Amino acid sequence: MSATTLKSLIEQNAALADLAVHLEALDPAERLLQCRALGRSAQRKLFLKAEVAMTLDDLAPLSIAPLSEIMHYGQNTLPLPAPWQRFEKRMCRPADGSARLFGYNEGSTRSLIGPGYFVARSTLGEPDWQQRGGVVVDYYSVPDGPVVAGWPEVVPNSKGLQRFVFKGTRDFIRRVSAHVTIGAAYKGEKALDHYFMLVRAP
Repeated sequence: MSATTLKSLIEQNAALADLAVHLEALDPAERLLQCRALGRSAQRKLFLKAEVAMTLDDLAPLSIAPLSEIMHYGQNTLPLPAPWQRFEKRMCRPADGSARLFGYNEGSTRSLIGPGYFVARSTLGEPDWQQRGGVVVDYYSVPDGPVVAGWPEVVPNSKGLQRFVFKGTRDFIRRVSAHVTIGAAYKGEKALDHYFMLVRAP
């Protein structure tokens, strides 16, 4: 691990630009390792520092074709055993070319609670949401068109045990660097003070 870490830079109150330079200089494995080393306090500080304005392109570069899987490796701050705090948000651009992303959550709990499908979109034009983050991952909505071949069946988040996790939930995402974003979870309009890192695969 690098002598200087993302965690140590956050503790030193480094500027966001310096955090971004540090992260993008790391090889992908080290970048993920350092992001996964952040606990709740560090993620909270980073969320407050992160760039509110971002676009869907930060999560799904335009160079990636529709219905091609885009992998984001995640680390959340929920009070769960460490292995359960790791997950993947798998996303794709829809086939209809609309300005949104389809996605679901993959991890060790998926077979138990379900895929947690969502639709991600820009918060532009929604002033109360724009201040939370540039992109909302909305679990109130699920894909209404084709998804990536091999993904699990699309089901509403009111179905099965996933209703206790995803129903009524939205995540608001901010940009940290070219490959790293950070999100905050809301239940209805209430902030839960829980966060998650996302590291996009190269």
